[in-house]
Amino acid sequence: MSEDNRPSDELTREVAALRRELERLNAHRFIRVHNSFPRMLAFNLARGLAAGLGTVLGATVLLSVMIWALSQIEFLPIIGDWAAQIAAQVRAIQN
Repeated sequence: MSEDNRPSDELTREVAALRRELERLNAHRFIRVHNSFPRMLAFNLARGLAAGLGTVLGATVLLSVMIWALSQIEFLPIIGDWAAQIAAQVRAIQN
């Protein structure tokens, strides 16, 4: 009789463990945020704003370093003059 109940007992324990894991997963902050449409919308808006700001700041830093590096090149007259003009325009915009 105990042999007949053994697979059933094991299955019951597995189902109970699965329920505990699902409860733990549902209590997770990520799931709670995405269970509410307004919270999900606010979360995605904040994430998009952060990504956009990071992209703009990163591009700004990269372009300034590139323009500065190009303005330091004086052994190639064409590129040096072009870079100097760009640097002058950037300085005029900053002031």
